Amino acid sequence: MNFLKNHPILVFFFTVVLAVSAAVANRIYIDAESTDRSFYGAREILVVAEPVRMEEYIEQIEAIGTARANESVNIIAKVTETVSKVHFEDGMVVDKGRILVELSNAEEIAQLSEAQANLDEAALQYRRVQNLISQNLASQMELDEEKARHKTAAARLDAISARLDDRLIRTPFAGVLGFRYVSPGTLVTTSTVITTLDDISSIKLDFTVPEIYLSVLHTGLEVFARSDAFPDRKFKGEVSSISSRVDPVTRSVVVRAILPNKDRSIRPGMLLKVNLIRSRDQVKVVPEASLVPIGDKQYVFRVNTDKQVDRVMVNIGRRRPGSAEIISGLQLGALVVTEGVIRLSPGSKVRLKKQSAETEGN
Repeated sequence: MNFLKNHPILVFFFTVVLAVSAAVANRIYIDAESTDRSFYGAREILVVAEPVRMEEYIEQIEAIGTARANESVNIIAKVTETVSKVHFEDGMVVDKGRILVELSNAEEIAQLSEAQANLDEAALQYRRVQNLISQNLASQMELDEEKARHKTAAARLDAISARLDDRLIRTPFAGVLGFRYVSPGTLVTTSTVITTLDDISSIKLDFTVPEIYLSVLHTGLEVFARSDAFPDRKFKGEVSSISSRVDPVTRSVVVRAILPNKDRSIRPGMLLKVNLIRSRDQVKVVPEASLVPIGDKQYVFRVNTDKQVDRVMVNIGRRRPGSAEIISGLQLGALVVTEGVIRLSPGSKVRLKKQSAETEGN
């Protein structure tokens, strides 16, 4: 306090110096801040941009289906008889009409010989009466009687031939045989399964679809199926029919597709994962990372030719991981920012870090 009272001029001088120093420092700070704002406002922001492109969008319905043979039957005999010969082995691939089993037929062969002899005799008598008619030595009534006997003999021969044919077990269609369940000497009845036969050159794939998709279901839709047994394969087919009824419990409808199966990889009864293709569309898409949600609207930053960005509102449609369909707001080929969006505002200048080959070509 004594110093301040004894040296007032010196105190005044220091006060003035401090005031001037503070004013100068403040001015320097303001100028530096102004320069800094000018620098950062004019600098280019490094971003990654990609063009709006066309992409195929596939809508599909997923389901689980069961494989069924195109044709399937248990081979059984029409008569009760003993097996005399077996002409097949397990798992054979056979054509239609192949003889698999012969049943004992000694009695039928004897009856066939007798019937053939009776037919020959009836034919001989018929021709003899015809000759007598031409000589006016027989009546028309006698000729009619011999004609009837001839037809009866022929019918009996046909009946015995049919019974004899029933002793030959043939394949009703081409396919793959299952296990053999009989051996020579086995007594088979009309309920004895001799073997199974499956036509698996094509497969019927049955699966259920919720009733809400009825409006888009129709024959000809593409179907892709996968099996855990063949994880690297995809089996392609198409819808062949749709059930006329909806299950009132599950509220679903059964759909049947046909899958070609020439190498017989798919077996009846297999469980298959099904993708039913509802539609295939070529649509405009942008990377999902370019979308900027504001409220209930979606925006993107579009890069102009002068390397400035505009914030553009877009209407989006279907989405899938990594991309979104653009219904309106952008033209095909327009560049949109995918990385660095958070640092942008309308009018910002940008420098592209990376452009796709498609964009560079333009």
